[in-house]
Amino acid sequence: MNLDPVLSALAAALAGEGPAVEFGPGGNGSADGRALPEGTAVVVRTSGSTGAPKATALTVDALAASSAATAMRLRGEGQWLLALPLDYVAGVQVLVRSLFAGTRPWAMDLSGGFTPEAFAEAAEALTDPVRFTSLVPTQLRRLLDDGSPRVLAALARFNAVLLGGAAMPQDLLDRAHEAGVRVITTYGSAETCGGCVYDGVPLDGVEVELVDGRVWLGGDVVAAGYVGDPERTAEHFRTDGDGRRWYLSSDVGEFEPDGRLRILGRADDVVITGGVKASAARVAAAVEALPGVREAFVAGVDDPEWGQALVAAVVLAAPEAPAGGRGDTVPEDVRAAAAERLGRLAPKSWLALESLPLLPNGKPDRRALTQLLAARHRRS
Repeated sequence: MNLDPVLSALAAALAGEGPAVEFGPGGNGSADGRALPEGTAVVVRTSGSTGAPKATALTVDALAASSAATAMRLRGEGQWLLALPLDYVAGVQVLVRSLFAGTRPWAMDLSGGFTPEAFAEAAEALTDPVRFTSLVPTQLRRLLDDGSPRVLAALARFNAVLLGGAAMPQDLLDRAHEAGVRVITTYGSAETCGGCVYDGVPLDGVEVELVDGRVWLGGDVVAAGYVGDPERTAEHFRTDGDGRRWYLSSDVGEFEPDGRLRILGRADDVVITGGVKASAARVAAAVEALPGVREAFVAGVDDPEWGQALVAAVVLAAPEAPAGGRGDTVPEDVRAAAAERLGRLAPKSWLALESLPLLPNGKPDRRALTQLLAARHRRS
């Protein structure tokens, strides 16, 4: 990928010498001509994991604050590898941080999809001794599953691998640490210029509050709002009496005893099944940790007996994993292990897939998966 045109346009936007640059599904280009909040340098469009598209306006000041706070937490600036598409805010931030640091980013070849071989080749092309990249859990899992000396060496050479965009299974983090990969888990969204909480600790200048369990994120990194959507902007963004911007996320969290933030799942991810509240994301993480399961997605669907029933789509680790749609092919030992570990929170129906359907930004397509699982549950 030739980054020069994108970098030139982005540099002009950050310097206030050109129109805002728009990133998202369908390609990247100028946001000139649109009514944007003052100071907007970047607009990040999303297709929406639940089918509700958004266009988030990020100002120069917010991006600068995010870049500076990231450099402080990472204890320096260096060369970044772009391993994510630019319709994902973490991918955009690779370019923004590089421009603020004055370093030259390198883009891996994603034309054939994300492959361990392409990642290793791109990582080997980096010339700066200080190196960073951003990945989503699915990418890291593929790299660790490859397990070749070349791929593991490429991973281990990064000073930090920022990991975000989805739930972080503990077994994946354990495997990464055992392989010598310096992983930093990140939490945030396009509305906060990407990750603003690293390993459960907010970046400098970022505040976290929990209101009825919902996560509020405050600070200079918060976006100006949604372009052309004042109602949704008013719903999710606030400015307090001290002038501090706040973003009301769709996530539920808790503070651990050491004060670190732990994300429990989305607010609409909480399922009441048989009178018990459960986080579908936490159940999915437990299923994903079972032997024989490579990836998992869990959702709640309407059920006349349970109110809502937890149902699971899994990608099996074995090479003979079945084609999507044959739910009866999930091995009995996987179901039994889930029942033993989760008790009454074990999924009631199962669907085996070759891969989870993804949105262009690399996140699971929650709406499509929930529809598949609801259809499977009705047949079971």
